[in-house]
Amino acid sequence: MPELPEVETIKNTLERFILDKTIKQVDVYWPNIIKKPDDTEQFKMMLQGQRFRKLSRRGKFLLFYLDDYVLISHLRMEGKYAVHRSIEPVKKHTHVIFTFTDGEELRYNDVRKFGTMHVFQKGEEFQNKPLNQLGPDPFDDAFTFDYFYQKLKKTERFIKSALLDQTIVTGLGNIYVDETLFKSGVHPLKRASKLTKKEIKLIQEQAIATLKDAVRAGGTTIRSYVNSQGDMGMFQQELFVYGQDQKPCKNCGTEITKMKVGGRGTHICPTCQKS
Repeated sequence: MPELPEVETIKNTLERFILDKTIKQVDVYWPNIIKKPDDTEQFKMMLQGQRFRKLSRRGKFLLFYLDDYVLISHLRMEGKYAVHRSIEPVKKHTHVIFTFTDGEELRYNDVRKFGTMHVFQKGEEFQNKPLNQLGPDPFDDAFTFDYFYQKLKKTERFIKSALLDQTIVTGLGNIYVDETLFKSGVHPLKRASKLTKKEIKLIQEQAIATLKDAVRAGGTTIRSYVNSQGDMGMFQQELFVYGQDQKPCKNCGTEITKMKVGGRGTHICPTCQKS
């Protein structure tokens, strides 16, 4: 699943190709992706004639700001965007096509069909689901140590599960939680409420640093993720534990092991992350 760095990379890539373009028409081939409005024809009509003014991101969500509306897109497991000329063949699993007045198209492809799209009037996007349920973005000023400390101290969940909770902090997923906990020297099965201030501060710092490094590298390619123009992210070359099971730890040489935490595959170094 694309996490914060991958979505940030997609945003930065798409900005180069779609800003100031005007939507001539919208075609929807899998209506279940459209969550708001619940009428697909209304979705098409609302966006027709609208111009892309800017792109933003909140956690794992892409925000397309148009003249009058905000289109919120969640890629979920395998959603992808790419810009094509209208004469290019449409790939299988392409479910939404935004045709521009210049003949180019923004195409949304999603093998699993788990992605979602919501359209709101400008100014209403953060007052409604799905964005109003999210915690602060790791790059936001609201993600303070005091906020983070109080949230973790109030939950008895494992720290791995707490960090995956998008209502605590949004944008972190399985890849970057594993990497953050390794760099913090914290075992994923530690109870969040039992962590010391020093450990919580380190987790916060390492989460932000790891995400920034991944953004600079263009994200991580795991399974089928590529950015919006088909380029692979390069942060997978810098991963310490995620996907490295049975390989030697880059810090101490101990074999990386894989376990389950809250039903999620979790990678650790037994030496660097003592329980």
